[in-house]
Amino acid sequence: MPCWELFAEQDQGYRDEVLPPRCGARLAVEAAATFGWERWVGEDGEVVGVDHFGASAPGATVLEKLGFTPDNVADHARALVRRLGRGARP
Repeated sequence: MPCWELFAEQDQGYRDEVLPPRCGARLAVEAAATFGWERWVGEDGEVVGVDHFGASAPGATVLEKLGFTPDNVADHARALVRRLGRGARP
């Protein structure tokens, strides 16, 4: 989602098509604060993000140290789907 504000301006039908209400297994990946993503991932979703300060290194090194790797994101997604039983709400 490149822009929360533009997405929020879309009609509800479009938003439901992109983020089906029955799908609780939503994972956002944000290389910044997780604040605000709860609106889009919902109460059952998760966010891989950074809620602290202090990392300093070349970009690729920081991303790896903070968990922004394909393997870590995939692990979070798999765990979320397992926890929610394929992501559908009853």
